[in-house]
Amino acid sequence: MEQLITSINDFLWTYILLAALLGCGIWFTWRMRFVQFRMFGEMIRLLGDSAKKFDHSKRHISSFQAFTVSLASRVGTGNLAGVATAIALGGPGAVFWMWVIALVGAATAFVESTLAQLYKQPHTDSYIGGPAYYIYKGMHSRWMAALFAVLITITFALSNNSVQSNTICGAMETAFGFNPTIIGIVLSVITLFVVFGGIQRVARVSSFVVPIMAIGYLIIAIIVVIMNIGLIPHVFRVIVENAFGFGPALGGGLGMTIIYGVKRGLFSNEAGEGSAPNAAATAAVTHPVKQGLIQALGVFTDTLLVCSCTAFIILISGLYEVEGLNGIALTQNALESEIGSSGPVFIAIAIFLFAYSSIIGNYYYGEANVRYLSDKRWVLTVFRILSGGVMVMFGALASLETVWNIVDICMALLTACNLIAIVTLGKYAFRLLEDYRQQKRNGIKSPEFHRSSMPDIEKDIDCWE
Repeated sequence: MEQLITSINDFLWTYILLAALLGCGIWFTWRMRFVQFRMFGEMIRLLGDSAKKFDHSKRHISSFQAFTVSLASRVGTGNLAGVATAIALGGPGAVFWMWVIALVGAATAFVESTLAQLYKQPHTDSYIGGPAYYIYKGMHSRWMAALFAVLITITFALSNNSVQSNTICGAMETAFGFNPTIIGIVLSVITLFVVFGGIQRVARVSSFVVPIMAIGYLIIAIIVVIMNIGLIPHVFRVIVENAFGFGPALGGGLGMTIIYGVKRGLFSNEAGEGSAPNAAATAAVTHPVKQGLIQALGVFTDTLLVCSCTAFIILISGLYEVEGLNGIALTQNALESEIGSSGPVFIAIAIFLFAYSSIIGNYYYGEANVRYLSDKRWVLTVFRILSGGVMVMFGALASLETVWNIVDICMALLTACNLIAIVTLGKYAFRLLEDYRQQKRNGIKSPEFHRSSMPDIEKDIDCWE
């Protein structure tokens, strides 16, 4: 059975999604005149404004909080264990292809998150939305919206959460010798506490944990780089040479280098996957483009910063050449070789924060889509128990290979569904971007959008009066 799952997984990624993801990213980049690079300064400004000016007395989710919820899901095991797996199986060149998918994928992330804002709907404590909503309202396809809602719930809130739990337990066992069963029980309890508080509690926890964990990990990585500054040119050379098959025969050859780089890159930054738009839709902003730009920044933050930190630590150590060393154990051993016995302990703590924040972020993606499928309270309660309890516990006990293969297949189907939608509806994101730019050219510091400015689809838009 595991061999069959692996074969299906390889087929989907080798022949379908590689071309689709890169093709969409390149097309969106070209069509929007390299928006992810030209408006990088605007991304930083918008994020800073959101963090400083949001009125916390209102029960809305700020743009900054929506950013941290999506980053909570993005910055997780993909940044520590996923990067290590990509390098171990695909060679150092996989890092280059992770960078490529992030650079072009930021444009895709902009489109999907802008569409999520356009088609969002009012909800009790915040807005709610995502691909299921823009597929239904924009494409008028109820069956495809329901299919996406089911796929993302399975991918993130269920199978993806088992990956996060699996990695936490592995890191804790390596560093402290803790029993995975005990860790699984504790993790399930604290996860259930947060998820039963809904998006408000998820947003509060994420906005506190995510900045701390990201800054802490960056500081450690910078220290390692400074300690080995003379090796950095060599590291870049190895990455580039191996990316095009010119270096030593590490990993599984050029094809596997590209496949593992793109797969693990997508697992980490989620561009085009349709996950981050569920968080993007919750934000209270004056124009859909604002959250689109901030979510594009999230892709850069995840892959170009955090994933690169892990890659540099591993490549500087040279342990990626050790046979059989993979996943979170490779990252822990690499850091131990640089900073001593405290390395595995630091990674264990970091992975707990990274993966736990991903668990609660993933949970919310599932909640938004369960609410799309059913408004019955008991359905949401059962889902919360399954996502925060059962699947977290399953991940603590399952094998690494099993949970990664299940996630990869679900992620492939989910991504294919979302790419069809954003290619079809992308023209509206282009129009919104032009409207935003025009307002900025006219001297308006904070552009606003009203649905009446798009009369052809005004009846499909529930907000933005």
